[in-house]
Amino acid sequence: MVELERKLYSRSKAVCGLTKRPENSQMNIDTDDLDNELAVAEYVDDIYKFYKLSEADGRVHDYMYLQPEINSKMRSILVDWLIEVHRKFELMPETLYLTINIIDRFLAVKAVSRKELQLVGISSMLIACKYEEIWAPEVNDFICISDNAYIRKQVLQMEKSILGKLEWYLTVPTPYVFLVRFIKASVPSDKEMENMVFFLAELGLMQYTVAINYCPSLIAYSAVYAARCTLDKTPFWTETLQHHTGYTEDVLM
Repeated sequence: MVELERKLYSRSKAVCGLTKRPENSQMNIDTDDLDNELAVAEYVDDIYKFYKLSEADGRVHDYMYLQPEINSKMRSILVDWLIEVHRKFELMPETLYLTINIIDRFLAVKAVSRKELQLVGISSMLIACKYEEIWAPEVNDFICISDNAYIRKQVLQMEKSILGKLEWYLTVPTPYVFLVRFIKASVPSDKEMENMVFFLAELGLMQYTVAINYCPSLIAYSAVYAARCTLDKTPFWTETLQHHTGYTEDVLM
């Protein structure tokens, strides 16, 4: 069965023209996953092509001029706090990135007061938890961690408002989906490398200018490149990474 999957995978790569590159110019990072049904190795390249095509749907551009009471520094403080809340609740990394995406898209279409900003944050994380987590924290958990600044009714009303404004569109490619793929393509990779990449990506997401000016895939690619440079993983950019990201080192610089 495994041998059949390998043949089908090779045939699929050939049809896509992916077997015509010079030998040894890049590594096949999916070889070890051919017998892992959850890795869907035969479809993964197409999945990421779709992510690249659809990532613009979940992006926002400069929206602070629409917000009379909040600014980019307040957003950074909120994201920094939510990262700590995320760690406190021991949530999935997907949840954090979706939370920030929800916050930005909501603030791009709805003006909120300064006192409501934290409410937007916990309500967005509540939504992301319901989407990503197996066991999501309850409303009272978010009320408690925000030092009882809001009551249950306010959180639920804000949750409803956010979902209405976003038209329940939550399936978006965040930087996380690209980070997972390109950490895998960053050979050799280890836990130190992985932690550095996520650390740099989270720093980027805290910066309003980064979040609005760069697409999720480019934020992910840049975090991988910066981590490789920081940890002195030579060469800093490989043929394998260039193939999977579509970016040259000059563009990333």
